[in-house]
Amino acid sequence: MTIIVSGVGLVGFGVRDGRGAAGLLPSALTVGEEPSPAPSGPSPEELAAKERRQRVDRLDAALKKVAADAPEFAVAVLDARTGARYSFRGAATFDTASIVKVEVLTCLLLQAQDEDRDLTEGETALAEPMIRKSDNDATSELFERVGGRVAITRCNERLGLTETVVNAAWGLTKTTADDQVTLLSELVDAEGPLDADSRRTAFLMMNTVVESQQWGVPRLAESGETATVKNGWDTRTADSGLWAVNSIGRLVSADEHTDVSIAILSHDNSSMSNGITLVENVAELTRRYLEF
Repeated sequence: MTIIVSGVGLVGFGVRDGRGAAGLLPSALTVGEEPSPAPSGPSPEELAAKERRQRVDRLDAALKKVAADAPEFAVAVLDARTGARYSFRGAATFDTASIVKVEVLTCLLLQAQDEDRDLTEGETALAEPMIRKSDNDATSELFERVGGRVAITRCNERLGLTETVVNAAWGLTKTTADDQVTLLSELVDAEGPLDADSRRTAFLMMNTVVESQQWGVPRLAESGETATVKNGWDTRTADSGLWAVNSIGRLVSADEHTDVSIAILSHDNSSMSNGITLVENVAELTRRYLEF
């Protein structure tokens, strides 16, 4: 784009300055000088918004291509640095399987906060294997200790989860990718309901999941980044032996270049391994196109 700048200052003839010599008109009396036009074109903010829309469009196209031949899936992303959200079928409903254990942990932490105390040794002894090893027996005991379906439903309302329906059989809780990203954001929000100690506890447990469960979101981590994760997988006769496979977690870097929450949910996978492949493929596409 070429910008043409015009404007000529007029020279006064025969006008004497304070020393009796002819000179230029004082600037206050100069007439006819036109200001340079302001630069035209989009602002940096407008350019950035346009670039993001283009990235989103390309990601939508890539995920639609995957969805044409894959079991049903959804993904949601929140970039805390920019506040930008993205979702693909983010409001679609899926079984939580074991990712509901993050809700159980969060509600346990809030309950302890409300009672102005730390987790007891017994609670910690159950919460750690629930998250780090996905221990189902520990989850069932904590689910009941917290207050079961009714208490966790109230807790979810407090956390801003509007699309999650808790089931007494906790693994059959229904949720959406959008709700799971909201939950992840509450785990790190200094202005949210969790205090600093609770946020630290959740982070440390989700950052130390056993190696065999370090799939899904952690596979996106690059050098200098730390991942947290809780994965969920389940198959039932009622689902004809097909698998629900989910992964939720966060990617953060010490230099704050990366601060992203991501949730990928899927069902109707022919096997757990195929579900993991789908989840990781979707996760990788979101990172490639959104450039977080």
